[in-house]
Amino acid sequence: MFSHIVIFWADPANPNAADEIVAGAEKYLRPVPGVRLFHCGKMATSERKGVVDQSYSVALNLTFDTKADQDAYQVHPSHLEFVKQCSPSWQKVVVYDFE
Repeated sequence: MFSHIVIFWADPANPNAADEIVAGAEKYLRPVPGVRLFHCGKMATSERKGVVDQSYSVALNLTFDTKADQDAYQVHPSHLEFVKQCSPSWQKVVVYDFE
């Protein structure tokens, strides 16, 4: 299994930015071949402020059977279109990949 976690900090100048990122992920990324698990949503608040990062806006969690599947996802036209259409809605992105 290969996990691809993407953390987005929405553009604070756009009050709809987080919703736009989530909607874009649903539209462009969920249907990409090879995606086994798709979960995208806005940050959940937590009382555990010392250990739970609450600085971001949206998280995307994708799993693939193999790293090769994730590599194919990276160059898939739908992924590239997501970046093109939705990148104006974010200010920063951090990616965590692991096997």
